[in-house]
Amino acid sequence: MHPSNLRRLVDEIAEEMGGTVERGRVATYVPGLAAVDPTRFGIALVLADGSSYLAGDADERFSIQSISKVFALTLALGKVGDCLWKRVGREPSGTAFNSIAQLEHESGIPRNPFINPGAIVVSDVNLAGHQPREAIGEILRLVRSLADDDTIAIDEPRPIIV
Repeated sequence: MHPSNLRRLVDEIAEEMGGTVERGRVATYVPGLAAVDPTRFGIALVLADGSSYLAGDADERFSIQSISKVFALTLALGKVGDCLWKRVGREPSGTAFNSIAQLEHESGIPRNPFINPGAIVVSDVNLAGHQPREAIGEILRLVRSLADDDTIAIDEPRPIIV
């Protein structure tokens, strides 16, 4: 696709989403998301050659929440390689991300690294031989390196006001 078409497509998506009134609800049960403005929408398309097309609130900082599982998995695979797949599967779960029901039927091996039981296995690999602060530092360095952005930071917990 020609770059001018990509620019137009990204702009059209941002404009359409910006005009959409009901896009879902903010997860108020997650403190890091509870205060997020639900009218925000950003889109970023980055091609393999490094060219990028941004629109809407794409420059707005945001909490990555479960997207962090991808980076944690990348780090774990770098540490133990394919041995990781002996402890966690690569199949769709068919259940909620926080369900442990399948563990009983599958000998305690989570279906994939993106549901919570699988993410716990990945965390165990990343924590092995490290203090938690060191493991978090490794993930942060990986994310900064991949994004080529040293301003990426871990949010400090905010006080919950009731």
